[in-house]
Amino acid sequence: MIWDFLIIGGGIAGVSAAARLAPLGRVCLLEGEGALAYHASGRSAALFEESYGTPAVVALNTASKAFHLDPAAGFARPRGLMILGRSDEADGFDADVASLSLDRISPTDARALVPIIDPKKVALAAYHDSAWDLDTDRIIQSFVRGARADGAQITTNQRITALRKQRHAIGSGYWLAKTSSGQTFEARMVINAAGAWADDIAQMAGLPRLGLIPYRRSMARIPAPGNHDISDWPMIFGVGESWYAKPDAGKLLVSPAEEDPMPPHDAFADDMVLAEGLHRYSEMVTEPVTRLETSWAGLRTFAPDRALVIGPAPQDHSFIWLAGQGGYGFQTAPAASQLTADLISARPSELNTTLIAALSPARFS
Repeated sequence: MIWDFLIIGGGIAGVSAAARLAPLGRVCLLEGEGALAYHASGRSAALFEESYGTPAVVALNTASKAFHLDPAAGFARPRGLMILGRSDEADGFDADVASLSLDRISPTDARALVPIIDPKKVALAAYHDSAWDLDTDRIIQSFVRGARADGAQITTNQRITALRKQRHAIGSGYWLAKTSSGQTFEARMVINAAGAWADDIAQMAGLPRLGLIPYRRSMARIPAPGNHDISDWPMIFGVGESWYAKPDAGKLLVSPAEEDPMPPHDAFADDMVLAEGLHRYSEMVTEPVTRLETSWAGLRTFAPDRALVIGPAPQDHSFIWLAGQGGYGFQTAPAASQLTADLISARPSELNTTLIAALSPARFS
């Protein structure tokens, strides 16, 4: 069988694209790992914050908001967002407040929300309630169900080992992909949703790399500080995103929010980087970190300009980029996948032409 669309990658980008494209033709999604959403998508901080990201990312967030906050879907739960700073961080604090549209509050009001904030260290605070936890597993499964209901084939343990363009007997071009299982797949179009491996997939296909860089971000899970009920605490950022903390199932997730460039791989936390991040968090609170329950890391893959890459490769319009999500994959997925389907089907998009151009891989040509 020659598929209409071969999607490479089973994270949020790939499965959302499968759901959008399945009504348009025969879809086959290949994931190299044994489970969907294994890498970046399975290690997300899982927050929807409309103002978080570059202007192009924020526009995609805005276009995705109705999907995420649909009460009937149950994808989102109110969380709120707070930024804390020392007196010597005023300039960076002001920039964060402006970019995230936060309201300044007093350190006393901040302690009313999060009672472990250290009044001796925290001089600056800002907050808003327009941030939501995302049920990432529910979102993934919703897209998977939709894709399969429309006939998509979704297969794991199929790492791409070769990808090339061929000519069919009747003369039309098609893609031939070989996988680690020894199987071959043929398709009219390839959608490159391979995350940290997206540039490698393009190179395998004989197309130019775009300069995508995966950056490691580590996370620690610690017990609820001081045995507090932290279920209603907001997500907390240090100035300049120097660290963050977020309640999760009765525990607290703390990240050093590092961006260390890495080759594509199954990422793991660096103990020293994690310790430095926990120290930055600890400096702002009264409860010490007494125990680390577990830790992990993921790769956030960015294009050079930190906007997503969505659209056909200039060199071959049957090779579609859906990559460079960085830390915004879940936030942007509803709009990013819809744009992908609109571009492929030549339908008018609800997004403006300036934004579409800012996301296009042609901007690197």
